[in-house]
Amino acid sequence: MPASPIRKLTPFADKAKSEGKKVYHLNIGQPDIETPEGMLNAIKNIDFNVWAYTPSEGTLAYRSKLTEYYNKLNYNIDPSQILVTVGGSEAITIAMQACVNEGDEIIIPEPFYANYNGFACMSNVVVKPILSHIENGFALPEISEFEKLITPKTKAIIICNPNNPTGYLYSRKELEALKELCLKYNLFLFSDEAYREFCYDGKEFISPMHLEGLEQHVIVMDTVSKRYSACGARLGCLITKNKEVIAAGLKFAQARLSPGMVEQIAAAAAVDTPDSYFEKVNKEYTMRRDTLVNRLNSIEGVFCPNPGGAFYVVAKFPIDNADKFCQWMLEEFDYDNQTVMMAPATGFYSTAGTGHNEVRLAYVLNKQDLEAAMTCLEKALAVYPGRVD
Repeated sequence: MPASPIRKLTPFADKAKSEGKKVYHLNIGQPDIETPEGMLNAIKNIDFNVWAYTPSEGTLAYRSKLTEYYNKLNYNIDPSQILVTVGGSEAITIAMQACVNEGDEIIIPEPFYANYNGFACMSNVVVKPILSHIENGFALPEISEFEKLITPKTKAIIICNPNNPTGYLYSRKELEALKELCLKYNLFLFSDEAYREFCYDGKEFISPMHLEGLEQHVIVMDTVSKRYSACGARLGCLITKNKEVIAAGLKFAQARLSPGMVEQIAAAAAVDTPDSYFEKVNKEYTMRRDTLVNRLNSIEGVFCPNPGGAFYVVAKFPIDNADKFCQWMLEEFDYDNQTVMMAPATGFYSTAGTGHNEVRLAYVLNKQDLEAAMTCLEKALAVYPGRVD
């Protein structure tokens, strides 16, 4: 079971803090945006005498509210096509376990969300990575490259859109190309849509659920964590119009009994969050993205593409080894008693030897803290012993 590249440096950050250093956390997608008031009020106003199990598939009340949300996005689903999960993470593992047999393969464009490796390990699934490149902003690789990897064991393709860790937002043209590929080889298309609300510069979010003719192949995996800044709620869902997948997924859901009752009450209220909340959040993240990308690209030797969504960037640094550099930042460096925690990009790749000079940064801090973190990073890169020019 692989360690999380996002969390494995935590002991070094804790030690730095114990020594009195201020650590700017750009390593993890934990927003500092306030959770919607309606969601919190729903928890405060809960009135029950027994904290009971809920149905394994989630309460009908919550699934009905989710249907409202998704149908505003033109997904055209009903509550029977939703399986409520314990976080988006469980939605991904259930999708793998329900659709992919032991030893079969899933193709994933890399760099990809590091925990896909862990979920695949738990599900006895083989990850077949396909490399995307920082030079073109991590656009979807050519379909011909996907076809080179397809074997009789290939069962699915996973995309995260907008992407974690790169922030890349897939276009309709790219998704249409994936649709044709999935139909040609009878593959599932898993769509991780945790960052759906975070698209910038007026760019349009397209889901595989919007593609006609792919209904039996699409499995959407989603979460309330990012949309409502409610990472601690641990509530997600799996959505598909494929009845066999829902039936198989329900067996895995039954084995873990049920998703949380309080979380579903809160998340049902969250569906009524006004558009003004998301407009304000989108404006804030756009400003943060621009701040981070501009500062990164102003540092000598650094290259960072401008992402279209999510709240992450992957940047190329003039360093010998990202793991070593990120640990050095916490163990040995400080500027005015401050340092920065980042995630080495090596953990977001599955191909050996890739991402060694790349780092993922999450722009989940306010502008002032981002500016201070970038000043700290610039000072660090200037004196890092393993700098490569």
